[in-house]
Amino acid sequence: MTTPTFNVGIIGYGLSAKTFHIPFVLLTPSLVLHSIVQRTPTASNSAPSDFPSLTHHTTTASLLSSPEIDIVIITTPPNTHFSLARDALLAGKHALVEKPFVPSSAEAYALADLARQQGRIICVYQNRRWDSDFLTVSKLLRDNTLGRIVEFETHFDRLRLEKPTTWKGMLGISEGGGVLYDLGTHLLDQVYVLFGMPTGVTGKFVNQREGRLVTGEGEGQEPDSVALVLSYEGSGMLVYVRSGVASVEREQLRFWVRGGKGSYRKMGLDPQEDWLRAGGQATDAGFGREVEGRYGKLCVVGEEGVVEERVCETVKPETYKRFYELFAKAVESGNEEDVPVSATQAAQVLAIIEAARESASTGKEVVPVIRT
Repeated sequence: MTTPTFNVGIIGYGLSAKTFHIPFVLLTPSLVLHSIVQRTPTASNSAPSDFPSLTHHTTTASLLSSPEIDIVIITTPPNTHFSLARDALLAGKHALVEKPFVPSSAEAYALADLARQQGRIICVYQNRRWDSDFLTVSKLLRDNTLGRIVEFETHFDRLRLEKPTTWKGMLGISEGGGVLYDLGTHLLDQVYVLFGMPTGVTGKFVNQREGRLVTGEGEGQEPDSVALVLSYEGSGMLVYVRSGVASVEREQLRFWVRGGKGSYRKMGLDPQEDWLRAGGQATDAGFGREVEGRYGKLCVVGEEGVVEERVCETVKPETYKRFYELFAKAVESGNEEDVPVSATQAAQVLAIIEAARESASTGKEVVPVIRT
């Protein structure tokens, strides 16, 4: 039986498209890279020069009007995602949208509803569900190696004292800009996968570059650093989500998980992004594998209550190729249940973000509001 193929059109030709999407589209047998939208190619950044055999567009309208396109991948800034995804679905295309998905849970639910009405698949690119360190944490929890979890700490800290000049630093928080949407969506999505929806969210927003607490929203009020506490009623577990720009460390903390039987501490990020940014390929030998010196440390209660510490080998990576394999299968099946990261899941993560924003403004714990 012949596997069907689907023509892919990509909107945007920046880092996201070139590093995280095009290489994996090319590695997925049922996907065919067909078209790219780049409004203003330049001598140093030109999709037509890099891919002369493809069809090239300077407007999204011309791409969406093409009957040859089956899937549209949206890699533009987040304030454009809702309208582009809506237009793609209305044009009868399946849609894959970069994170942050859209600025609000209401928009996420609206796109999920529209996809069902159109009989099309919409998916969100939360690739860090396939980070090898996250998969290691998932396995430790699944195997009950640490026992009942009492504290879960997840970090995305850096030393970035200069404000970014991309959308990450230029868009307001209401447009999906800033650290809460850029990095917070990664961290919160992983927490959501592991533990589901929290019953309460407390948020503190800070501008570490200027040294001030951020308690409101509006122009000049975007935080560059966030500290969130998620509570889960009935479990006694607290989840700490942190991202900062003034962390002077040779190795940044990534995970610190404490349970009744043991704890796990991991430094440094999954290697896939750095590998790809440096020009490496997903087909390279060793892609996604951590070297032994980057493994986490596991402490467990041994015989007679003695705490034993040992290196915890990072699991064999599935890599970001797995996301694309699952996405392609979902498009083939047409079943929302097969989508690796659904719009509804993304909406619930956005509800956590919205609770954090309200908490940072009011100083109170906030219950996330999700649609039932």
